[in-house]
Amino acid sequence: MYNYIDKQFLQLIDDIKSKNKMQIYSHMLEKFKSVPILTQVSIQLFLNKFNYWGKIEIENSNYEMIENKAEIFAKRIDEYVELYNNLSDYKSKYILFSILNNFYNFDFTNLKNCMEHIFKHYFDLDLIDTNENEVFVDVGAFTGDSTIDFISSFGENSYKKILCYEICKENIEKMQKNLKNYKNIYIFEKAVTNFNGTTHFDKSLDLSTNSTQENGELSVDAVKLDDDITEKITMVKMDIEGGEMNALIGMKNHINNDTPTLLISVYHNNTDLLDIPKYISTINKNYNYHLRYYGGPYYATEIVLIALAKHQ
Repeated sequence: MYNYIDKQFLQLIDDIKSKNKMQIYSHMLEKFKSVPILTQVSIQLFLNKFNYWGKIEIENSNYEMIENKAEIFAKRIDEYVELYNNLSDYKSKYILFSILNNFYNFDFTNLKNCMEHIFKHYFDLDLIDTNENEVFVDVGAFTGDSTIDFISSFGENSYKKILCYEICKENIEKMQKNLKNYKNIYIFEKAVTNFNGTTHFDKSLDLSTNSTQENGELSVDAVKLDDDITEKITMVKMDIEGGEMNALIGMKNHINNDTPTLLISVYHNNTDLLDIPKYISTINKNYNYHLRYYGGPYYATEIVLIALAKHQ
């Protein structure tokens, strides 16, 4: 017996499954063209600002993003069903439905409904608790905004130490100023990934979107968390512009041995929403999964996977 969220999700899945890749693409393109032109242009400008999901160029009839999404729907729709069934609360299930409905039908109403307006980004107090022994690792710490949100959400006595990783010197300088009045915070100019050595990046005009790459003007030390942190980790937040999977690979021993709470951005490419929870499950099966949505109403970004030890 299904509730209304299950029914909405299954109806959406059945509709997608009834079509082949070209039919899915045609459906999505028709839905995109049916929204007001100003909204189309707004989505285009947003997508083309980042190189994450594929471009839209209305004037050139280039709908690469829609093609990419259609291909994933055609090939991996059953994996979305598996993810839905593995989510541990109906808010998460509704969020997944809303995300897919946004991609497939360019529906904005449901996406707007599931936007988080109560808790700070990553830190849902209905799901997450802390104590004085917390070792919180902030990967992609930017200027310390998430660390400040952590402390303001849980209190100044809610942790033992906080380890902040960031690749951009300008961000680190701002972070040092922002966090100087808090105790036991350690800041590292290092890229967290799946190897130890050196990696590169080009400094973005938007300093919140710096990401590592094979070639780049600037270099930074690269580390695996398994090697860089020898003590037990209890909580990890990651927002590193598409590098989340490699960073998780580089901390697989911590995931297996410590079962830390994981707060992972899963929107920086078209497949992390599927691949990251699946990967975590191959390392440690003792997790429950939740989704929370901190993005806007027009295109689904700022999606966070919250993985909690099953005893919590």
